[in-house]
Amino acid sequence: MGAATTGAGAGLFQRGLIGMVHVGALPGTPHAKQSVLQLREQAIAEAKVLVDAGYDGIIVENMHDRPYVNPPHDPAVLSAMTMLVQAVRDVCPSRVHVGVQVLSRGEQEAMAIAHVTGCQFVRCENFVFAHVADEGLLADAAAGPLLRYRRSIGAERVQVFADVQKKHASHSITADTSLAEIVHGAQFFCADGVIVTGTVTGKATDPLDVEVAKKASSLPVLVGSGVTPGQVQGLLQWADALIVGSYIKVGGKWDAPVDAGRAREVVRARG
Repeated sequence: MGAATTGAGAGLFQRGLIGMVHVGALPGTPHAKQSVLQLREQAIAEAKVLVDAGYDGIIVENMHDRPYVNPPHDPAVLSAMTMLVQAVRDVCPSRVHVGVQVLSRGEQEAMAIAHVTGCQFVRCENFVFAHVADEGLLADAAAGPLLRYRRSIGAERVQVFADVQKKHASHSITADTSLAEIVHGAQFFCADGVIVTGTVTGKATDPLDVEVAKKASSLPVLVGSGVTPGQVQGLLQWADALIVGSYIKVGGKWDAPVDAGRAREVVRARG
């Protein structure tokens, strides 16, 4: 039972903890206030906290750029993200795997950034099937174009972790398709791992969903929302890794800085 991993992404995380670095609002987005150099110092500081706390991975994400837009993405945003991801990668030892997510639907952009900065994975929110998110209809599955793009730039070492029934979205379009079937579809379409979440950021992930996802394929399963210290051991009965965002921030709020004490609480809970 649990974290024995046989899928393509098996080598990255086993009972892993992945912390979120939500970089500040990037140039041209509605909440942008800081210079890119200020954002860089903040991202470096938060990454160092996570490394010192004992995290196995970090995802760099532009969550502060809300409300999100679909591609094409502003070159200023992509340039800033590349700089910030490189800064995080540079302060992480080789044991810490770094991933990239560009919101929204920026999976090819994330792949390019991960490739040129030496990162190990990307998070893709619409790898298989369609859904309606808060930024609108995500009608096209990303798997085919993304994996062809990965091959075209020689980035096969960059793994793709795919959300299934992702948070902040309605899944009525696929209501006749079970979670297990969606996970199977992600494996059939060559994902390196799947991410199971609650309904919104900070909302606990149902452990039964994690179990279903683990049993549905040989892929690694990651939990993508609502992780607290009290849930760590139970979730790791089935999950290969836990992505932790809101809990490790000051006051448990996703848009606050990383809190070293709260970050260490989660690590201690893993044992």
